[in-house]
Order: sequence, then C-alpha cells, then structure tokens
Amino acid sequence: MATPDSLVDLLARCALRDRHAFERLYRQASPVLYGLLLKLTHDRELAADLLQEGFVRIWQRAGDYRPALGQPLTWMGSIVRHLTIDRLRRGEHRHHAELDDAGWEHVAAPGLSPEEQLHLEQGDHALVRCLEGLEAEPRRAVLLAYFEGLTHDAIAQSLDRPLGTVKAWVRRSLQRLKICLGEAA
Repeated sequence: MATPDSLVDLLARCALRDRHAFERLYRQASPVLYGLLLKLTHDRELAADLLQEGFVRIWQRAGDYRPALGQPLTWMGSIVRHLTIDRLRRGEHRHHAELDDAGWEHVAAPGLSPEEQLHLEQGDHALVRCLEGLEAEPRRAVLLAYFEGLTHDAIAQSLDRPLGTVKAWVRRSLQRLKICLGEAA
C-alpha cells in the first residue's frame, strides 16, 4: 500500500492547480474536517455543505498556506471554523446550533489552553518567539481568535474588556506578528 502524501506537499501542489493533488487532499483531510464541523453544527447536512464550501476555499487559498506558520490541518480547520462562524452568525442554516463560548472551547482542544495548543501544533519557534513578545492580554486575544475561533464580541466578554480595546489588540498584535515573522525569515 502506498504511503499517503504529506498534506504540506498536497497543499503546495493544489496552489499550482493540481486537481489530482486536490482529490488526495480531500480524501485525507475531509474525515477530520467533517468531524470538526459536525461537532460545531450538530447537523450532518450543514456540516456536509460547510465541508464542500471549505474545500472550495482551501483550493482557492492553497497558495496562502505557509508550513512555517502551522500544521496543514490547523490551517484548513481555521478556514472551515470561520465559515461555520459566519454561517451561524448569518443564520443561514436549517437548525441553529447552540454554541456558547464554552462550546467553542470544547472544540479547540479540551483541557489545553491556547498557549499549550500553540506549542503542540505549531512547532515553529519563530512564531512562538514573536507571540511571546506580545503583552499577555493582546496575545490571549489573538490566541482566542485563532485557536478557538471566537469573535471579537466573544473575546471581549471572555476577557471582560471593551470591544474596541479587543479589536485594537488583535489588529495591532497581528501587525506586530507580521513584522516580527518577516524579520525572522
């Protein structure tokens, strides 16, 4: 039996519009992403729709994936997670999935803080170093947005801070990370 292609290689080939690589990527990653979507929505039909839409976005954005910034499944998972958040926010679904902040936390990685999850999933020392250069609360806001898929409103509630403050923290922190990672490259 042939060994499965690495997801990093498949994404790189998808960026070059290799349809066969996309089919293999779908076969390897779709079970994990569908499981994530099912946990988020509790609706098989909606999860299947979001999976299809997610893979369209993955195909379109494959060139944006950077292995140094994270694992392929983490990157693809964030795409489908954000699609889910957008769909649930707009109410374009048959059944409303009741996901409060605690529900989103269970999906991310039960028992692990965003910081612990970062260290486990990323393995990129430059990103970790750059994140450690941020102040504690802005760093926490970025990690809540990225790993737990929380909206600015949910982050503001979680951190008990004004919405404008959270938005500024996330925006400035992402700018600082971009500069820091550019210097590290």
